[in-house]
Amino acid sequence: MTSRVVFISLLLLLWCHCRHVLGSGDSGTGIVPSPDRSADGADLLSMGTMVDTHSAMLRQGNTDEVRLCDIVMNLSAADRCAFVKATPDCSMEDSFINYLKMAFCLLPPNLTPLTITLCIIWLLILFIVLGLTASKFFCPNLSAISSSLRLTHNVAGVTFLALGNGAPDVFSATVAFSRPHTAGLAIGALFGAGIFVTTVVAGSVSLVKPFTVASRPFLRDVIFYMAAVFWTFIILYRGTISLGETLGYLGLYVVYVVTVIVSAYIYSHQKHSATRSSIQSSTHAPADTHVPELQTSESDQAPLLSNGSIQEDYDSEYRPLLPYCESTSSILLNSLNPVDSRTWRRKTWRWRTVKILKMPLELLLLLTVPVVDPDKEDRNWRRPLNCLHLITAPLVCVLTFSSGEYGLYLIEGQFPVWALTLLFGLFLSAIVFLTTSNDQPPAYHLVFSLLGFVVSAMWISAAASEVVSILHMLGVVLSLSNNLLGLTLLAWGNSIGDCFSDITIARQGYPRMALSACFGGIIFNMLIGVGIGCLIQMFNNEPVVTLEPEGLLTWVLAGSLGLSLVFSFILVPLRCFHLGRAYGIFLLLFYAVFLLVALLTEFGFIHT
Repeated sequence: MTSRVVFISLLLLLWCHCRHVLGSGDSGTGIVPSPDRSADGADLLSMGTMVDTHSAMLRQGNTDEVRLCDIVMNLSAADRCAFVKATPDCSMEDSFINYLKMAFCLLPPNLTPLTITLCIIWLLILFIVLGLTASKFFCPNLSAISSSLRLTHNVAGVTFLALGNGAPDVFSATVAFSRPHTAGLAIGALFGAGIFVTTVVAGSVSLVKPFTVASRPFLRDVIFYMAAVFWTFIILYRGTISLGETLGYLGLYVVYVVTVIVSAYIYSHQKHSATRSSIQSSTHAPADTHVPELQTSESDQAPLLSNGSIQEDYDSEYRPLLPYCESTSSILLNSLNPVDSRTWRRKTWRWRTVKILKMPLELLLLLTVPVVDPDKEDRNWRRPLNCLHLITAPLVCVLTFSSGEYGLYLIEGQFPVWALTLLFGLFLSAIVFLTTSNDQPPAYHLVFSLLGFVVSAMWISAAASEVVSILHMLGVVLSLSNNLLGLTLLAWGNSIGDCFSDITIARQGYPRMALSACFGGIIFNMLIGVGIGCLIQMFNNEPVVTLEPEGLLTWVLAGSLGLSLVFSFILVPLRCFHLGRAYGIFLLLFYAVFLLVALLTEFGFIHT
């Protein structure tokens, strides 16, 4: 709840700052039009002169001091719309909406704060889309793929599960790194999320449920994350990253996965050896000697059996006494209902209000993303809805890829690609509908999990692209750096769900699992997010990507994250790997001090 209040408070502060900045556009530093100057003549001439001046600055290599679109706030409120339309640097080609044009051209200049407020509300909706798509559609399909491939829990945990938990962070970082002007957002988000997770989330888990952490996995994760942070620090210091270094990020994650698998195998082998030796010693022991039994497996299985029996009794209450054949239309309507009547009756009015607000988004995702559940008897086979997915899912992929550029492309200048995709989907849907039944899933049903994985990834990528574009717009309008927006709004928006879920897991008595999720996810996010994002930029532009640190705040971020990891690496072993409430309070205070230093650095109170 505290994180949510802080997140909303920051949005309110940004809105107040936005009103102040936009309200002062016609005074002081602004360019005030003279009474005898025509709006379409001298105004555009003055803007053209300013554009030429800053273009010359960019050609002379002063890219660190200014980006052309950032000077829009130096103009008067009446000139900003024309400037944004006439400046190529203000075009947001990677998003569906040009939020700079929306901010300055949608409503009259005196109502620009209202437009910014609407953009912030849209930003909150996009964060909900990211979390909802990842939790209810992306992760279940990844679980189905993992089960069908018969992966072990360790391999699935550091690959598919890490991708499912960190999908919003990874896609946001990938989108931001793939654009030259928003790389600071990715740096701020990755470092900011790293500090937030290793201090606030880990500290909250320690406060909720003090526990003793597993020593070897903890040291392994901290060492690998320190290596990733140090590597990123070196690349930022140099300012460039080559293809080999980009592949090194992906290679380091492969080494991490191999280390997890090998260590799990060694631990399992040692455990089996110890079990065999204890059994052998018990067989040779005297008859009157009491040999203690291993209680681990029994204590772990007993709750599962009791929960399973309770669930079976609960489900049997609602099971029909006679066989019932449901019609195709009722299957479709029930499948599109995002509310379970039994759950609805048990929940509070707050949960119901939030559910009603999220219903349109859930309905849209239900219409476009198939979900395969291997734990169910029918594997979540819904014949009419799955046939509909064969029509809607390819359309979503075509219309969301590269902001719909390829979906709207005309073949031979006449026939659009989306129409061809629609015809192909109708053909596939008709074949599947005529060759399957309502009560029995087909043998190829697992292919729908691959389709659901791809479509949900496209939804997450599209939402992440819009989030990055909105934050870029807020940085221009509010004169804030991408690093600050990344370490606050983007990092908090992507990590606040993990924070609540990890605290809930800790309250249920599994603090070790919660802490493992903290470190495993951020390692995946940094290595894969930086690696894939830089690879995309290399394929689009130059073989060497230039990363421009945005002032002192970048080094404050990197130094704070490194310092928090060093503290964890030293203090936790000194405390015999016991994380208590005192250590949790220390981590929360560390994050508060870091946030204060970052804000003071951003607003110029701390400078070199």
